[in-house]
Amino acid sequence: MSLGLRTVKIASSAFIAIIVAGWLGLDYAVAAGIIAILSVLDTKKTSLLTAGQRLVSTILALSIAAVLFSILGFNIYVFALYLLLYVPSAYLLKVDSGIAPCSVLVTHLLIEQSTSLEWLTNELLLMIVGAGIALIINSYMPSKTNHIVELKEAADTCMKEVLLSFSIALKDGSPFNRDLLHQLNQLLSDAERLVLIESENRILNQSEYDIRYIEMRKSQATILTYMEKNLAICVIPMKENKILSGLFYLTANQLHESNSGDYLLHDIDLLLNQFRESQLPQSRPEFENRAILFQLLNDFSRFIQTKKDFYECHQK
Repeated sequence: MSLGLRTVKIASSAFIAIIVAGWLGLDYAVAAGIIAILSVLDTKKTSLLTAGQRLVSTILALSIAAVLFSILGFNIYVFALYLLLYVPSAYLLKVDSGIAPCSVLVTHLLIEQSTSLEWLTNELLLMIVGAGIALIINSYMPSKTNHIVELKEAADTCMKEVLLSFSIALKDGSPFNRDLLHQLNQLLSDAERLVLIESENRILNQSEYDIRYIEMRKSQATILTYMEKNLAICVIPMKENKILSGLFYLTANQLHESNSGDYLLHDIDLLLNQFRESQLPQSRPEFENRAILFQLLNDFSRFIQTKKDFYECHQK
């Protein structure tokens, strides 16, 4: 949520909450505005969950305070005792988000020297009005769908550039640009952050697709990092060089979201079989090189299988 939007929401929530509380004839109407300010949170789900917790917390606080004030009287020592009982209880019940605003409501009872039903109702309604108005105002959340789509496309393009860079590095021995992997991870992190926020704002119609898609791409990015390390130490003979370079190039151009990866897995299996049937290594360096090559191809197979599993899961 932008600073401008948050500011407008906070100001309007507080103003409307105070007006409504005054219209209902509640005492300490300004407290409803303060509660509204505290209830404007980052997402719809967080706001709804916190409002529910604070309502429960209010009932808990008023109950404890009413008993203590009625038995021991109205003074600061009893208020301290109330806090000693209420605070751990709120944490135990996981409604600690209401500790500050609910304790402010309890001070109204202390000031008025009363725990009558009228005053208890007044404090409960202040919480309901403040949190309720904030929920209504906070129900408007601009969709981040377009930005998410842009980030997904940018991440896919960057991943394509990584694979093309692998292809070029194998073909002519040029160094791999490691900044591409850093850029890819940053794009995926940004996309994941927005997807999770958007998910928190879809209370009744939440889609897991974008979350799973970003997770799939992050898994692939991790595999690419392992592959890059092996590429840096693997001196592959020219014949295998060209074959693997072509496979990276082919994958880069078939990376789009709707591709299942079946043909690519088949090509990798053929290449692995071809390497298995080729002449055995004649020296220790050749043996080590062959081992790295097989690891590279196995990682690449996992890279494609990760996409294939995602595709099959979301085709059902």
